[in-house]
Amino acid sequence: MAARIFLGLMGLMWAGYGLWCFLYPDFLREAVGITAIAGSPGLVDLRATYGGLQTAVGVLLIGGALRGTSARSVLATYGVLCAGLGSARLAAALLGAEWSSYTTIGVGFELGSVAVVLALLARGSA
Repeated sequence: MAARIFLGLMGLMWAGYGLWCFLYPDFLREAVGITAIAGSPGLVDLRATYGGLQTAVGVLLIGGALRGTSARSVLATYGVLCAGLGSARLAAALLGAEWSSYTTIGVGFELGSVAVVLALLARGSA
């Protein structure tokens, strides 16, 4: 049950953030320092990556929360996704010696999610 609650909460957070970034990609200029010119392929890519992909992760997690039989595999998938994202963000920050609050929070959130996933899988609570 704990795994399903975790998946549901994370799913709502990822989907909400993704939808926000899709609808308001200029938010990323302030939060991350990323911007694209209106009418350019860059704006499409921002909406697809920060909007669509993150929303899709959220939908996947919500699906795992609602369908208990798939919770374990969705939890493992989420752990792999967060491990990849968090370790790449950490490596990039170390390589570039660039630490913003967004980067620090991102690394903590993503690698912290991996730790929670591993604990839940070890408990067998999925």
